[in-house]
Amino acid sequence: MSKNLQDRTALYNGVQMPWFGLGVFKVEEGPELVNAVSFAIKHGYRSIDTAAIYANEEGVGEGIRKGMKEAGVSREDLFITSKVWNSDLGYESTLAAYETSLKKLGLDYLDLYLIHWPVEGKYKEAWRALEHLYKQGKVRAIGVSNFQVHHLEDLVRNAEIKPMINQVEYHPRLTQSKVKSYCEENGIQLEAWSPLMQGQLLENADLREIADKHGKSTAQVILRWDLQNGVITIPKSTKEHRITENADIFDFELSKEEMEKINSMNQNIRVGPDPDNFDF
Repeated sequence: MSKNLQDRTALYNGVQMPWFGLGVFKVEEGPELVNAVSFAIKHGYRSIDTAAIYANEEGVGEGIRKGMKEAGVSREDLFITSKVWNSDLGYESTLAAYETSLKKLGLDYLDLYLIHWPVEGKYKEAWRALEHLYKQGKVRAIGVSNFQVHHLEDLVRNAEIKPMINQVEYHPRLTQSKVKSYCEENGIQLEAWSPLMQGQLLENADLREIADKHGKSTAQVILRWDLQNGVITIPKSTKEHRITENADIFDFELSKEEMEKINSMNQNIRVGPDPDNFDF
């Protein structure tokens, strides 16, 4: 189990990815974004997750450079993720989208590149492009986001390389047990987006009770639950005290009973779109 903020897990290709990172979904370009990214790096975060559709890759890149300078860390110490958007899914268009993301971020390579959504009839060509980028050494790991089991099965049927990551909505109300089991059985690392259910679970009485027992916040309990379930997590925040607090989860452990109690909170409730029924 991870002992500190810099702890990593080996993806099946041997690349080491931090268990914990910063997400920047819905954070607009501007000083707030630049400062959040640089503060996170200064505070010890090594993983930053963005996407083309967030329209903030330039600010993220700026925050990375600022953070590296202030924290005295090198590019190799960091793990940077971006994602190809639906309108760019296709072989040539995905290759072009990758170059655009790199340019905006001001980086020479990405550590992880993901297909953002499983658009029917489009993700296989995009995956071929990701395999090409990977084989060329332009990206250290490739994966998908929001893929259900049937999407993964369909993808690997024709793939040369299986995804290293599946990043999905994952929180105590949506434990994705089928997807989680499939990924575990197939060596695909699960990663959580929206781990705090966009704040909807922070007042939950059961979680509050567990949190009080450990002298922690409900957010910290949920993020700790992610890690103890073997799920990489990337909570989003722009506030310095929250960025610090979210990462302060390495000095306590949830008991087996507490883990089971949180696992049993599942209601299959999504705050994001349904991967089997979206139209964007």
